[in-house]
Amino acid sequence: MAIAREQTQAPLLLSIFFILLFLLQFGHSLAAAEKENSSNPSVSWSRGRDKNDLRKGSESTESLEEDGDEFTGGFSTLDSMLQWAIGHSDPAKLKEKAEYTEKLSPEEILSKQSEIKELMEKLKMPSDAELMKIAIADLNNSSSSTQERLHALNELLVLVEPIDNALDMDKLGGLEAVIKELKDIESEIRTASAWVLGKASQNNVVVQDQVLGYGALTRLMKMVQSSYTEEAVKAFYAISALIRNNERGQELFYLEGGDVLLQDMLTNSSIDIRLQKKVVFLVADLADYQATTSANDKNNNHMLSLLSDRVFLKSVVDLSVKRDLDLQEKVLMAVRSLLHLAPTEARDLKEFCGLDQVLERMRVQLEDLASDEDIGDFVRDLETLRREVQSLFHQKLDQVLFFWYYTCKN
Repeated sequence: MAIAREQTQAPLLLSIFFILLFLLQFGHSLAAAEKENSSNPSVSWSRGRDKNDLRKGSESTESLEEDGDEFTGGFSTLDSMLQWAIGHSDPAKLKEKAEYTEKLSPEEILSKQSEIKELMEKLKMPSDAELMKIAIADLNNSSSSTQERLHALNELLVLVEPIDNALDMDKLGGLEAVIKELKDIESEIRTASAWVLGKASQNNVVVQDQVLGYGALTRLMKMVQSSYTEEAVKAFYAISALIRNNERGQELFYLEGGDVLLQDMLTNSSIDIRLQKKVVFLVADLADYQATTSANDKNNNHMLSLLSDRVFLKSVVDLSVKRDLDLQEKVLMAVRSLLHLAPTEARDLKEFCGLDQVLERMRVQLEDLASDEDIGDFVRDLETLRREVQSLFHQKLDQVLFFWYYTCKN
């Protein structure tokens, strides 16, 4: 789309460039002509312009650069457009145009200024807010076709990426419109809607709370169990974005049965591996949040209780048996984060989860793969991570043994 837009605008931008080139070359000539006009009453300017208008014409390039709102189409300043035009122009044609400008009269230059304004108007594009309003209106229009609504959602997916735009979504009625689409009969529409909500909520606590306030979490959790893999993946992406670094979101997730959902996704062999990777990644993220906030000290913290449960820990560790290096990396990252949680029992990881054996088996596997030229670097990085996890595990285990020994001795 970007390439096509550039190809479409190229002739227009080049035209503007040449016209601006006229003005840049003849700025001093215009000033001289104005001075001559002021001393010679018999000379009059065309189009009913006074001397101030002409002076503004000679300074038009500066005013265009200063007023960013007047210049759009992919260039932040006039200078950037000129640089682009020069780079995409034929030197011979540039020379020809330059020679042509030497023959222009002040009246013809003023005419060119008018052409600039017309061309700049053609380059104007709607603001992001205006585009969002159009997309939201399409979603709210009951006569919109499936393809039109899907197009609107895809537009919003791009538009909500900037934080400021995401914050505007609720003001424009966009969140309610998108959440409504989560119940559409078309899986493609539901998938796109979940994706938009996830993108808007990512690292944005205000939007997280707004979406949670509309009760979208419950619907998204049902969508994770969809038989359509892409729908399930995007729904879980949205869930992760909603509860990441959000204590209220995590508590709501747990109360809605999030513990059961995560446990099932970790142990269900029929679950797509992409989903399991996302689950393990979220586990690491949740553990990091619990380890770095005051929530770690709360006795009634449901999420902390889940993450330190030995059955849940075993579900995470057991995923390392799959011969997928990316999944194994995410498992190691999750275990590393879980080891930093105070309630996590090292003895559970050793005796119930068999973490020692898992890490040793992984060491042998990585040693065999280290000579592979295609993945050698990644394998070595993975081995470094494995050693880090092993070291943390043994440190925590030694602390438990020391505490046990010290308690028994006294």
